[in-house]
Amino acid sequence: MFPARVRRRPSPQDDGARQTDRWTIPIVLNDKAGTSAQVDRNELTKLFAAREIDVEFVTGDSLEEVAKAALAQRPAMIVAAGGDGTISAVARAAVGTGIPLGILPLGTLNHFARDLGIPASLPEAVDVLADGEWADVDVGEVNGHVFVNNSSIGLYPRLVRHRERIQHRLGRGKWRALLRAVLIVLRRYPLVHVVVQAGERRLVRRTPLVFVGNNAYAMHGLEIGHRERLTDGKLCLYIPRRGGRLALFGIALRALFGRVDAAEDFDLAEAPELRIVTPRRRVRTALDGEVMTLRSPLEYRVRPGALRVVVPSPARSPRGDA
Repeated sequence: MFPARVRRRPSPQDDGARQTDRWTIPIVLNDKAGTSAQVDRNELTKLFAAREIDVEFVTGDSLEEVAKAALAQRPAMIVAAGGDGTISAVARAAVGTGIPLGILPLGTLNHFARDLGIPASLPEAVDVLADGEWADVDVGEVNGHVFVNNSSIGLYPRLVRHRERIQHRLGRGKWRALLRAVLIVLRRYPLVHVVVQAGERRLVRRTPLVFVGNNAYAMHGLEIGHRERLTDGKLCLYIPRRGGRLALFGIALRALFGRVDAAEDFDLAEAPELRIVTPRRRVRTALDGEVMTLRSPLEYRVRPGALRVVVPSPARSPRGDA
């Protein structure tokens, strides 16, 4: 997956590691989210101890700030334990530091971990952190805010906002709140007018959704939503060609059966930089599932190799690569 940038794993003798016979690494844990809230810290400590690694659990209201404080101590590695939101927050702190980011995938979907080849099994993920390699991968950025998976405007940020309100107000579970939020968003179905500049290409659209990926997402067969590489140094833009409810529902339905035709269903563009202008001066924007309000225009760029991550070694990778 990363043949040009893979290196050996860090060791206690590497620059930034503590000079001891054992590692001590910080694990950033989101106590408020999903599976990570129920993780057995004693069990996790034992898994690392079996690999002669000591761990220190850190958490707080702002995971990014907690991670920055941990990184200031120059550990050999920092670990994000949680879903894509937790991983993204720690990644924002780790970008540009040269300190490897290890991942324990404890979320529901774990997109970033999956695309890196990190196993879902907790003991196997710990093995990767102990025996893996490191690789420098790309991140995306919009108006100075980093994302590792994708960013979007339109329906998805509204969906997240309604889901969070329903969870907070009614105490509903995540999936029940999501279903209710989908019904609300589809009933109102707002469209956004955008002018997109992607290299030499200019697109003017009125659309329910604009999706920007950190590198290309597969849009065929059963690989929909996966990324083969995170080192191509490009952003990929996806805008549905048809903006009506039925057309969007049709795309979603075909995606379930692996029958999306990228060229037919989407306007596509690839570029290291994108510029999106909207009529509104401020636009709700999703970054790895977190919604923030940013000023228009949205200035996107890719930062090649800006994030160092721990990945399976070639011998351990299920696909035979790193």
